[in-house]
Amino acid sequence: MRYTIGQVAKKLGLTAHTLRYYDKEGLLPFVKKGSSGARVFEDDDLDWLLILECLKATGMHLKDIKKYMDLCLVGDSTLQERMNMFVRQKKRIEEQMQQLNKYMEKIDFKIAYYTEAVKNGSADIYKKNKYLAQERERIFGHK
Repeated sequence: MRYTIGQVAKKLGLTAHTLRYYDKEGLLPFVKKGSSGARVFEDDDLDWLLILECLKATGMHLKDIKKYMDLCLVGDSTLQERMNMFVRQKKRIEEQMQQLNKYMEKIDFKIAYYTEAVKNGSADIYKKNKYLAQERERIFGHK
């Protein structure tokens, strides 16, 4: 199927400006232009844009995404290098997730703390709630 830039923008939740920027940066070399010069997107282009957005959303820099695209254009001789890029990106995401889980634990603790504080009408609840005192020490490393 064929899509206009507006249709693609709406379908993927992007702006036409973003799509034009990606094209200008060489991230959309497969996108063809119609006789009027307007970009004409096909289903494969949408698949590429979804991967591009995934990589971008997970912290990959546009220059690295461009490198990936360039490797795709070279062909099968770059398969290993492209796979390595995804393996490295996955490792970065896993590290980010570990850090986010640590942050989530602290936030969960503060929610439990404030739930107790509101219930007791006092922020000084560690004397009354030994479990929270132990959790604070475990999570934050101090009394």
